[in-house]
Amino acid sequence: MRASDLLLSLLSCIVAYFIVFSDSSPPSFLLYQVAVIMALLLQLVTFQASELYRAWRGEYQLEEFTQLLLAWTIVFGTLIFLSVITKTSANFSRAWLLMWFTCGYGALMVQRFVLRRILRRMRARGFNLRHIVIIAEGKTGAKVFNQLRETPEAGFNILGYYSSSPPPPAPDSIATGSLEQGIQFVAHHHVDQIWLAMPLREENLIEEIMARLRYVTADIRLVPDLFGYRLINHSISSVAGMSVINLSVTPMDGINRWIKALEDKATSLLILVLISPLMLLIALAVKLSSRGPVFYKQTRLSWNGREFEMYKFRTMPVNAEDKSGPVWATSGEKRTTNVGRFLRKSSLDELPQFWNVLKGDMSIVGPRPERKVFVERFKDEIPSYMQKHMVKAGITGWAQVNGWRGDTDLQKRVEHDLYYIDNWSLGLDLKIIFLTLSRGFVHKNAY
Repeated sequence: MRASDLLLSLLSCIVAYFIVFSDSSPPSFLLYQVAVIMALLLQLVTFQASELYRAWRGEYQLEEFTQLLLAWTIVFGTLIFLSVITKTSANFSRAWLLMWFTCGYGALMVQRFVLRRILRRMRARGFNLRHIVIIAEGKTGAKVFNQLRETPEAGFNILGYYSSSPPPPAPDSIATGSLEQGIQFVAHHHVDQIWLAMPLREENLIEEIMARLRYVTADIRLVPDLFGYRLINHSISSVAGMSVINLSVTPMDGINRWIKALEDKATSLLILVLISPLMLLIALAVKLSSRGPVFYKQTRLSWNGREFEMYKFRTMPVNAEDKSGPVWATSGEKRTTNVGRFLRKSSLDELPQFWNVLKGDMSIVGPRPERKVFVERFKDEIPSYMQKHMVKAGITGWAQVNGWRGDTDLQKRVEHDLYYIDNWSLGLDLKIIFLTLSRGFVHKNAY
């Protein structure tokens, strides 16, 4: 993989070179050669440090693509930084660097996509397998066993299932028996991995089994009984020298937080510049259509339950909720002005929220924010509702592009929000933005 990565990067560089300089020559051919060699060395070190060459068996490929994009960006960012401090940046073509970056990332991504598909097909047909034994206690083992059996493309071949409980239905080729028989099996047979599928309360049993397996050279994995929890970005990390199981944590930590902030700031600033003439026309229409201010501010909840003032173009008469109080918007809304009805249907009333994004109150992509009075109501009615506040609220989101907006099933909307949080990546954000643009802003559930 390392050799093919370097070869693809070099080929992408050459293709970009011939396209950009098809009618002319670069200022210094030698300088370009030095830059290419430096970039390939940086790539070798950065890709290795970014763990791109570890086993990605059974993991989402979107995570691999995101990690690849980050590493590839670091390579080019370092190359540009070196050219600036050596005062040679003026000698390089920006078009060449941009084309090399784009073609190179595309080639590296396609290579991994194709390789992953080939490996999945091979594993589903019995090649490139990891031979494992499951030692289980309670219901956890059956869930792990069935999950692995239903995903043969992950490449795990179950040699045996050993538990004090009756085994799940299994073919004759899979050995079964008691926990003691399982320990004896792995001690006398070659296996790649041993999976301990047990509840966390069985710590004494786990400790005893680990002691019995101290001479075994196979990898040992613990699959605790967490199936009943609604987990968000669950993982295991090391904190202050302790192993910590993360059950429900925000993905916006470390480098991810900086990537998301950069994405939001740059995109919102660009969009505000582009839509400023449109916003001026809308502001004029709102002002002429009814008495009152152009903008409407409303307190909403975002990341970690933090309150902020969300901006919208005013779509209702002033003091529309003085008598009724906060009202959940429904189909056939009668309180809007004529201009306001059009703005809501087209979602143009939400354009001022790009200013919220620029301020740092919101993100371009994320769960839609809600008013505190409704949050207090929904948090008891809908399981895991508060977990949607583990990231900043967004203008658009996974729920919105899938049609769950307006007065639709809140349970479905929250499920989509939690899917987004659990699977967040820069690639998923770009996909949601693209779907928002391609499917348009007008939607039957917008009112």
